[in-house]
Amino acid sequence: MLNKLRQLKNLSQKLFDNTDGPMGAKVIEAKAHGIQNKFISNAAIKVIRQLHEAGYEAYLVGGGVRDLLLGAKPKDFDVASSATPEQTRAVFRNSRIIGRRFRIVHVRFGREIIEVTTFRDSHEEVGEGQEAQQSENGMLLRDNVYGNLRTDAERRDFTINALYYNPENGELLEFSSGLEDLNARTLRIIGEPEARYKEDPVRLLRAIRFAAKLGFSIEAKTEAPIREHADYLSHIPSARLFEEVLKLFMAGSATATLSLLREYHCLQYLFPSTDYCMENGRDVDAHIISCATTNTDKRIRQDKKVTPAFIYAAFLWPALRASMRHLINEQKLSAQEAMQQAAQGIITQQLSYTAIPKRFLIPMREIWTLQLRLPRRQGKRAYVLFEHPRFRAAYDFVLLREQAGEDLSGLGEWWTNFQNVDDTGKAEMIEALGSPRPTGRRQPRRKPKPKPAAE
Repeated sequence: MLNKLRQLKNLSQKLFDNTDGPMGAKVIEAKAHGIQNKFISNAAIKVIRQLHEAGYEAYLVGGGVRDLLLGAKPKDFDVASSATPEQTRAVFRNSRIIGRRFRIVHVRFGREIIEVTTFRDSHEEVGEGQEAQQSENGMLLRDNVYGNLRTDAERRDFTINALYYNPENGELLEFSSGLEDLNARTLRIIGEPEARYKEDPVRLLRAIRFAAKLGFSIEAKTEAPIREHADYLSHIPSARLFEEVLKLFMAGSATATLSLLREYHCLQYLFPSTDYCMENGRDVDAHIISCATTNTDKRIRQDKKVTPAFIYAAFLWPALRASMRHLINEQKLSAQEAMQQAAQGIITQQLSYTAIPKRFLIPMREIWTLQLRLPRRQGKRAYVLFEHPRFRAAYDFVLLREQAGEDLSGLGEWWTNFQNVDDTGKAEMIEALGSPRPTGRRQPRRKPKPKPAAE
């Protein structure tokens, strides 16, 4: 990484007079930028080559180019082309057009997908067959106006994402200060910041995500509107915000991301109850969230599985517990009844901010429910719980709660030991707990006898 930064510094000092590229771009030759095609997906190179052969311009662009210049390993590769979505679809039989607000083409190679976008243009330049639409508050509802390489660079979000690489001739193209900003580890938005955030408020979250992920500072003019206009996020559909939450907290920099979201007052527009509990709740409320992000980052570094259901379960747990305490104290509900009622209220509120697909919502609720069942281990219950499909996630959640400071009377250690002993040891551990407690089930009420009919 340090060698890459030194190389970028040398590059940024040599570029200012070299503007002989297409559309006035600065051109950096292969021997100068150091990008090697062996680190690029073969599928991405194949897509670019086939688009060139079909007579279209095509470049690798965005995060893949940025990460290669920083010496990191890109997770995906995006292509920008002069071909329209329909033209791209005609070149690749293994592709499909997706999206309405922003139409793109997914070209599939086995399990790998290469995303191809058409060069964008300003919304004042709407041509035949193109569409641009804005809401009353200025947010783009349709963004399908096509242009050329230069206009596309001007429509990109940040300078570090507006670098174009051609793997066929090894040239890197730049229209703004992308290399200089990479060298300075600075995030700078392209264009007038407030207007760019207004037309797509998700850029507020992208600024935070890139700053956290890359460890970059946010340039002053780029930073100023983030805190002031965090409320723009309330205009984004909940389904789209769910996708952004995954990018924010499942990319290996969840802890830094959480800190910046709170600093810029954006968390309240993603997880309002979580934000409130972290600001006004008990210490353990803030701790369980910070422990969840720390553990998530650690698991991602170790290439272990991370599920959104667990992240949501942790983030909403403080609000769930607060609501349960209120229902138990004020309405005298049982813990199970209080959890069911509290969970419904917390989930309903959360869904109005970020969607939670059923494939994650159901496991999240099961993780919560098992927190009431895991302490009841007597008799055959421990074996039944151990075979439950959500046991491992619920057990990890118990450990998380204890790590955050909840006193569970050694529940996590007991279940850890239970998993590590043989059948005889399991039986001895259960026997040491004593007899199962009575369930306290009420006898069914008898139906009253019908009164005799009046004579």
